[in-house]
Amino acid sequence: MTKYNIVASTEDVTVVAEYKAEYRDKSSAHQSEAKLEKEFIKNLVDQGYEYLSITKEDDLIDNLKEQLEKLNNIVFSDAEWDSFFKKTISSANEGIVEKTRKIQQDHIQLLERDDKSIKNIILIDKKNIHNNKLQVINQYEEEGGKYRNRYDITILVNGLPLIHIELKRRGIAIREAFNQIKRYQHESFWASHGLFEYVQLFVISNGTNTKYYSNTTRDAHIKEASKNRGATNLKTSNSFKFTSFWADSNNKIIPDLVDFTKTFFTKHTVLNILIHYCVFTAEDLLLVMRPYQIAATERIINRIKVSDNYKQAGKKEAGGYIWHTTGSGKTLTSFKAAVLATEIESIDKVIFVVDRKDLDNQTMKEYDRFEKGAANSNVSTSVLQRQLENKGEKGAHHDYKIIITTIQKLANFIKRNKKHEVYDKRVVLIFDECHRSQFGEMHKAIIKSFKNYHIFGFTGTPIFAANAPSGGNAGFLTTEQVFGEKLHTYTIVDAINDNNVLPFRIDFINTVKPNEEIQDEKVPGIDAERALSAPERINLIVEYILKHFDQKTKRDSFYTHTIKNEKRKVAGFNSIFAVSSIPMAIKYYRELKKQIEEKNKNLKIATIFSFAPNEEEIDGMLADEEMGTDTLDQSSRDFLESAIADYNKYFSANYDTSSEQFGNYYENLSMRVKNREIDILIVVNMFLTGFDATTLNTLWVDKNLRLHGLIQAFSRTNRILNSVKSYGNIVCFRDLKQNTDDAIALFGDKEAKGIVLLKTYEEYYEGYDADDSRQDGYRELVEKLSDYPIDEEIRGENNKREFVKLFGKILKVRNILSSFDEFIDDDLLSDRDMQDYLSKYNDIYEEFKKEHAGEKADIIDDIVFEIELVKQIEVNIDYILMLVAKYKEENCKDKDILKDIEKAIDSSIELRNKKDLINGFIERVNVTTIIEKDWEAYIKDNKEKDIEKLIKEENLKADKAKIFIENSFRDGFVKTIGTDITDIMPRIKRFQANNERQIKKQNVIDKILALFERYFGM
Repeated sequence: MTKYNIVASTEDVTVVAEYKAEYRDKSSAHQSEAKLEKEFIKNLVDQGYEYLSITKEDDLIDNLKEQLEKLNNIVFSDAEWDSFFKKTISSANEGIVEKTRKIQQDHIQLLERDDKSIKNIILIDKKNIHNNKLQVINQYEEEGGKYRNRYDITILVNGLPLIHIELKRRGIAIREAFNQIKRYQHESFWASHGLFEYVQLFVISNGTNTKYYSNTTRDAHIKEASKNRGATNLKTSNSFKFTSFWADSNNKIIPDLVDFTKTFFTKHTVLNILIHYCVFTAEDLLLVMRPYQIAATERIINRIKVSDNYKQAGKKEAGGYIWHTTGSGKTLTSFKAAVLATEIESIDKVIFVVDRKDLDNQTMKEYDRFEKGAANSNVSTSVLQRQLENKGEKGAHHDYKIIITTIQKLANFIKRNKKHEVYDKRVVLIFDECHRSQFGEMHKAIIKSFKNYHIFGFTGTPIFAANAPSGGNAGFLTTEQVFGEKLHTYTIVDAINDNNVLPFRIDFINTVKPNEEIQDEKVPGIDAERALSAPERINLIVEYILKHFDQKTKRDSFYTHTIKNEKRKVAGFNSIFAVSSIPMAIKYYRELKKQIEEKNKNLKIATIFSFAPNEEEIDGMLADEEMGTDTLDQSSRDFLESAIADYNKYFSANYDTSSEQFGNYYENLSMRVKNREIDILIVVNMFLTGFDATTLNTLWVDKNLRLHGLIQAFSRTNRILNSVKSYGNIVCFRDLKQNTDDAIALFGDKEAKGIVLLKTYEEYYEGYDADDSRQDGYRELVEKLSDYPIDEEIRGENNKREFVKLFGKILKVRNILSSFDEFIDDDLLSDRDMQDYLSKYNDIYEEFKKEHAGEKADIIDDIVFEIELVKQIEVNIDYILMLVAKYKEENCKDKDILKDIEKAIDSSIELRNKKDLINGFIERVNVTTIIEKDWEAYIKDNKEKDIEKLIKEENLKADKAKIFIENSFRDGFVKTIGTDITDIMPRIKRFQANNERQIKKQNVIDKILALFERYFGM
């Protein structure tokens, strides 16, 4: 048989394989914004776009009619067009979300013709993408909004504005272009017939740097900003931080506008992104995929098609693996690959295989979020069998195209069914974290049973020859040997450079000193093991953890975290404690529980483990623990039973170690950790792979970790959440320094260490050189504060801008330094100085917020206010009451104390809206005042009065409203969804408009939230 080598594929790839930037004369004359715009349009026209001189809406609508007629081979009558445009294209009841759904999901709309017949009208051709007409317009004027706006450049697809580009001249910060779009969204995109609400993607550029992002990212950012409830949370990604660079498939970014235009804006690329690589989620958010996600997806789809042509199904050549680091969005990539695979005519099923029940549930939730009902999960092997046989619950035919299952259920299915019709079907198998159990027997069973399969693996840490297991089948040692060749790579270095995950900061705490007199290799090994489990060492490590817990997890930092769709105020982060064995987990749990009680610490601890063949990792692989406790020895199971009993007391639950309840305990524990309700989770191997919780920032390690297992465990801590969480914190009680260096070199590259790990304490304190530039250290930054004397007002917008930038840098480096033990003695700013500078910072913040309407808003748009970092060092009410007590002791005559109180309040964002309350109490203070008791009575009285006032103003149901508000203070958050709010509102007449009821409801919510913010924590 002749073997053909593929020279080229006819498929147009969306992400170019490798791009070399054009040579451009850097010494050329200054390039104005107008010249940049002109050059950009010329490049688009050269690539086949049609340029239109359209600046008014009437012309835009006329062109839209003409393009839809051409696309659909129809001529609208005047009446037909008038009806279709008003009802379908520009309905007054539809906004960005509805118009996005129309492009992404409902792109075929119905037209009722004059003769009452119905015709399908395609807005965008998704089957033959090059049937779509691309046009470019510039300097379009919108006069119908809050302000008269003129937009830079817009790409029309079939006459609809689907991509908008905002340019700034070279040398101007790219953020200015982002902020310009922000203003347009607020002021005019919705105006007139709202056609600019169809924009799906935004591109921003200053010529030198160019980025892209989706419309609902922008829309959600506007909604968040309008609430004025603190800094935008990075995790929600509705900010400038979620804008993406374009890149080639080697992850080399393509920032210059000329290069970006020749890659991103090629016709097939931009249409593919719009049509295939955007995901409109069940939460009404438009996600646009990043270049590495698109590249990986296309490599999978192309491999399926090419191997089909060459009749290679059932062979290794029909598959491959994707190396995408943890935290890079593998689930979205796999989802898109799965959906596109089902669209290939020859493919019967896509089976997405995960490990363990929790990951099964987690993946299902993600898939459901991307597209409700797109995939099917199964609770048992029998349900999996029914889905594979396309049988519904009652035996009716049901075409299950995408199935999510665990490797354990798939293994059971193969054992039960030596022969089955599905084995002959064309099946795509996608394995998540393919370094795990899939090696060995499971893989052999799959390739022995399935005949026409394509097998793909996703992993953040592949098995190479250097870290392959030393035992087992010699043919199944590396990821490539099992799944086929590597199709795409996106390493931890790429992810950190792209701000998709955080770097690590590692402390190595030496707890065992080797005995240098012992020569025999076996003796120190035995001695070390005895020393590592010695009660004295465990006692000291627990002492260290409790002493430094608040510092490492930043418990003096407050932020808003969404838990069960509710925003709650929480302090700091939580942690996992990885230990070497079940006996060590038991010892640490008991010692932690003992010392927490002795030191009266308010910390919740939990543990989970089950039997694993090798509790200590071998060859860098973390051993799989069973999802059951039947094989545990009796003493270990008895202990686990008691630990779960403690957990039940914390959360009023009823779990145990039985086979029915252990899985439920695992799931509930997983949820509690993600919700930051557990402070320290002690584990052996569980939760160290595949578990994502953004609130985790610290990993305590008393366990030998290497290579794959080390990166997996460390990566539990580096998910992005907010500006306070700037790195993953690793505290090692064993010497893992060389192991860390080796793992980073293997899974990043030889130069990766400088990117993956934070700089040293000295470098952050004294400054360092990076990328041919000098990064000022803390000492130098603080010295520059002398330009802004504490007792002098900062005048002029430019001076305020420079101060905010400088102080923002200080807050960031202070945030990093604060978790170094030595910083306690080296801080150069006193508490008083910090309060004074925070006051200035907050004053400017408030000033710019008030001036948001109009041109003065430019300054706030250009500055990133690190409000979350401000909050972590602000004073609390206890500190204020301490000063009030001091004022009382001085017979209420020391006016300097009153000045100190005022400064302290002004330095705190949280206390500013409580200033009148505090001052009202101070006016009452006299020599007979009992500060704490009278303060509590004063707050209670004022709170009750404000609650009564709110109930009266909004005509709420008094008893229910009081219970609701008190429950909010008890729980620490206001429940704004569900029926609870509706239950406290007055009856509204049926004939009143629904939007009127919604306005009333939102007004009640806003007032309760304001009351909550005023009194919570007081």
